[in-house]
Amino acid sequence: MKHHPEPVVTTAQGAVHGLRQDDGTTAFFNIPYAAPPRGADRFAPPRPHEPWHGVRDATVPGPNAPQSERRLGSIDMAPYFGTGWSRGEDYLTVSVRTPAVAADDLPVMVFVHGGGFVAGSTRSALYDGSAFARDGVVLVTLNYRLGIAGFLDLPGAPANRGLLDVVGALRWVQENIAGFGGDPDNVTLFGQSAGATIVGGVLATPEAAGLFRRAIVQSGSGLGAFTAEQAARVTAAAAEALGVRPHADAFADISDARLVAAAAELTGIDLRTATHHDPLIGLSPFSLVLDTQPAAAVAAGHGADVDLLIGTNTEEGRLYLVPVDQYATSTAEDLDDTAARSHPHPARLVETYRRTRPDASYGELRAAIMSDALFGTGTRALAAAHSARSGAMTFAYEFAWRSHALDGQLGATHTVELPFVFDLTHLPQLHGPAALLGPDKPPADLAARTHATWIRFATTGDPGWDPYDTERRATMRIDTEWAQLDGPHGQESQAWG
Repeated sequence: MKHHPEPVVTTAQGAVHGLRQDDGTTAFFNIPYAAPPRGADRFAPPRPHEPWHGVRDATVPGPNAPQSERRLGSIDMAPYFGTGWSRGEDYLTVSVRTPAVAADDLPVMVFVHGGGFVAGSTRSALYDGSAFARDGVVLVTLNYRLGIAGFLDLPGAPANRGLLDVVGALRWVQENIAGFGGDPDNVTLFGQSAGATIVGGVLATPEAAGLFRRAIVQSGSGLGAFTAEQAARVTAAAAEALGVRPHADAFADISDARLVAAAAELTGIDLRTATHHDPLIGLSPFSLVLDTQPAAAVAAGHGADVDLLIGTNTEEGRLYLVPVDQYATSTAEDLDDTAARSHPHPARLVETYRRTRPDASYGELRAAIMSDALFGTGTRALAAAHSARSGAMTFAYEFAWRSHALDGQLGATHTVELPFVFDLTHLPQLHGPAALLGPDKPPADLAARTHATWIRFATTGDPGWDPYDTERRATMRIDTEWAQLDGPHGQESQAWG
């Protein structure tokens, strides 16, 4: 691209033609990083894509991973989940956004979307990376296998195929990103929700060593992986739903549409065992499947040369209650059930949260417990493990700005930081009483500052506040005003051990 009047880049597989945007940045959509996962290959590791002749059109978004359309009660989550399945087999692709002025050795940021391991894609409005490109970053977003193809633990198939896809995309970046102006020695892998949990898993994956220099984990969990016993329950249920043996060979001939339909039937499986609770408390039947949780692997030294920025939102759990009318209507029984799904000593857990929030409703307590069960505890564990063993730096944040959506109850919920990170708070579909950012305008400079902080970390390894350690636990609280706090040392965090 650097010496060519048209936005054409030659990758290892062939040339691609991008699209100049109105803001002067350039977008390349739908560039394959791996071969189409067809038939039995859906349950195999990603393979190199066949080369192509001529110049491949990269001016329009391509297909995404097979998935059901996702809705979440009364909140419009289409900017997050996208609009469902855009069909086509050649979906293991990246989209690349590059700055207007050709340059060399720019920082590279590679984003892994969330969606409960069953939904999401590069097509989602929230992942428009043009603001990163505008500000001198080469931004890469990627599709990975979801649901049964990506994460069902099948005999005869490698585990965590969706994670292997992310590692495959990182290899593609190493080989090709210099052609887009990026520095392959300064790659930051970042993700949110399921994508953040995957980033933590990649951090702990030996095969990914050397493929990235920094990582950002937004509302993920270093304790979010299923055990083999838990995964086997999901596999047995999937095989029963499809009427086949629980083996990769038996799944090879089943259509993507049937796999998507079967995955939708698997929610609600009780994954609690004699030794483990369900780290996703019933919200998704899919996660990473690992013998060792990512936080434990990092504590053993994996990912020690990778700088880490990690954090959560203040009221993560509200997304799972407020839009489905379970926040204001939660009962003592609902609270006890959530605690029982989350912790081996539920009564003690409820008592601890009640002590620190004496005036809280059942819904508030339930949401707070869900926040920590899904994200907070696993985030603290990964931050502590990385800071204790790492030669690299660890930084923590808490995103606290409160959306006034759904009569002000949504708050600083799960996903609310994404428009600020991507500097997209102006998108019309994010505003309104049932939209993610609510009816009120966010502070004018909050998105610019948050976005710039993520870029600063990706560029230099320093977001602008003190590093995290297990004694002080320095954490930047991001809100209308930014404040560095020490903590949390409270009873709630101690209750999780």
